[in-house]
Amino acid sequence: MGIQALLFDFDGTLVDSETLHYLSWCEVLKPLKVHIEEQTFCNEFSGVPTVKTGQILQQRYSLLKTAQALAEAKNLQFIETAKVHKPVLMPHARDVLSLCAQKFKLALVTGSTTAEAVPVLSYYGLLDLFDCVICKDDVAHPKPNPEPYLQAMQRLNISPDQAIALEDSHTGLLAAVEAGVKTIVIPHKHSKNQDFSRAAWLCDNLESAYKNVITGG
Repeated sequence: MGIQALLFDFDGTLVDSETLHYLSWCEVLKPLKVHIEEQTFCNEFSGVPTVKTGQILQQRYSLLKTAQALAEAKNLQFIETAKVHKPVLMPHARDVLSLCAQKFKLALVTGSTTAEAVPVLSYYGLLDLFDCVICKDDVAHPKPNPEPYLQAMQRLNISPDQAIALEDSHTGLLAAVEAGVKTIVIPHKHSKNQDFSRAAWLCDNLESAYKNVITGG
């Protein structure tokens, strides 16, 4: 039947939110007397699940708060940060999503919470383009576990060979390919050195990825 659906990651794929995540972590870490430069932080933690980031930070700096507590504080802080600093869309995101919605079913499959992702999509008028939205709080096991992608395909009533995932990080790529979905990776400056050996295609931007989908690679 060919490709029926496109499964989009959120952070780093549709929106440039790395700075917002960094600023949110800064607010959480400030009372704990921890400061990390933005480029250093983003290069290390781009695409890394929030709880995993909290675990690394907790161990590295011998913090008294648990990794889970750090992650929950960061998630809440991100909502507040995003009220002041809206993440900008990645290049071509609006046009590509509009074109894709005319030809395919669309799913958002993100490691962000509903409270983090949905307001941003609504702000840009993009939420209605998606046939389903799978956020971190919708699953028991978020990325890099394949569950978010498996749940999205179940909701869309499609099989893995009828979908293509679009990701920007090794974490997201791993989740998609473990769910059996061919994946286009669009690296950015913070993720470009990650392992993308399991990607079906590497593209420079969303416009290039769209052309890849239409032409079949």
